[in-house]
Amino acid sequence: MTVSYKDLGLVNSKDLFAKAVAGGYAIPAYNFNNLEQLQAILQACVDTKSPVILQVSSGARKYANATLLRNMAKGAVEYVKELGYEIPIVLHLDHGDTFELCKDCIDNGFSSVMIDGSHHSYEENVALTKKVVEYAHAHGVTVEGELGVLAGVEDDVVAEKSTYTRPEEVEDFVAKTGVDSLAISIGTSHGANKFTPEQCTKNEDGVLIPPMLRFDILEEIEKRIPGFPIVLHGSSSVPQDQVAIINQFGGALKDAVGIPEEWLRKAAKSAVCKINIDSDGRLAMTAAIRKVMAEKPGEFDPRKYLGPARDSLKELYKHKNENVLGSAGQA
Repeated sequence: MTVSYKDLGLVNSKDLFAKAVAGGYAIPAYNFNNLEQLQAILQACVDTKSPVILQVSSGARKYANATLLRNMAKGAVEYVKELGYEIPIVLHLDHGDTFELCKDCIDNGFSSVMIDGSHHSYEENVALTKKVVEYAHAHGVTVEGELGVLAGVEDDVVAEKSTYTRPEEVEDFVAKTGVDSLAISIGTSHGANKFTPEQCTKNEDGVLIPPMLRFDILEEIEKRIPGFPIVLHGSSSVPQDQVAIINQFGGALKDAVGIPEEWLRKAAKSAVCKINIDSDGRLAMTAAIRKVMAEKPGEFDPRKYLGPARDSLKELYKHKNENVLGSAGQA
């Protein structure tokens, strides 16, 4: 049985990206795989009147069940109506790595898919991406491709080192594949431990600062494909206050460092119209849960620790929309 995203009340990313590029902001792409994450994302985006991309990884589909996730997205459309402000919602496959996975998501109500062929040769990446685009466009679904490789670990995505996107390849790739957006590698990285201490410098407060993003590569890509929607993966900032809470209450996060938010704001003012944030949300929820468990060791009602975790995540995402991505008020 094939389900169209239109029947679920979802939208694809085409018009949202065009408006974001023209308006100098980025649309949040937040990963979810459970109810509390979904509630926090929707509440934050309704409160800030921000469009949103609900991202689902292959690992999330395995964890939460594809049918349940699809119906959660359908419920999300109804939920924002109850919250009092209808925002556009995209359901997006994050880091799809095969045609079969992308096709299955399209057939199950996704309005956008990413086909990540960056681990293949350039020619194989082009061929795979084009195949996905042809199927997706026949169903009104938008497609994100990738050139370059991000280091780090997040769900099923693992790479030891980054390979920067080659600007001289982007025109050919976009023309041959027909993709609607392009994920690039300019120094962001997956996970909470994005960089080693040796790669970083320390500011006057002793906080690790990662190597500067390659904005020169971004600028060159913009020159070659002006106005084309660009995507940044691995863009969590790893808030040090959340890391401190986790470690205070029994955690062991060593040298966790992310992308400074002012760098992301700079990127969002360019053709970068989609910024992926996952690790920050994991940190915020884990910090809140650890705090409750430590301060109330007799607590066993999941609502009593998942509720505060949801509230913490909501506040984090409101901050991202308002102060980092610039998406507040754009829905």
